[in-house]
Amino acid sequence: MASIEDFAALDIRIGVIITVRLHPTARKPAYQLEIDFGPLGVKWSSAQLTALYREDELLHRQVVAVVNFPPRRIGGFTSEVLVLGAVKEDGAVILLTPERTAQPGDRIA
Repeated sequence: MASIEDFAALDIRIGVIITVRLHPTARKPAYQLEIDFGPLGVKWSSAQLTALYREDELLHRQVVAVVNFPPRRIGGFTSEVLVLGAVKEDGAVILLTPERTAQPGDRIA
């Protein structure tokens, strides 16, 4: 079982997607997302969202992401944050988003 301390160690923030492009070298279809986290700056993420989202649907959308994992190389691309979503039985991902507009960089508790 995870403890509350384990959860508290995660830095989960609100970001706004500012650039979306297909990830050309990912093993599974994915997008490369440039995400603005306000005072934390702009970070990149590789996200397997192609099953349910078109590029234009993602642009300017608010997302929830873990920002304190170490960077990870995915298909030659450095993914700096983990965008969170619900994974359906077929593997498609539904993005987690705030119910109301939040500020980029707002912390999730």
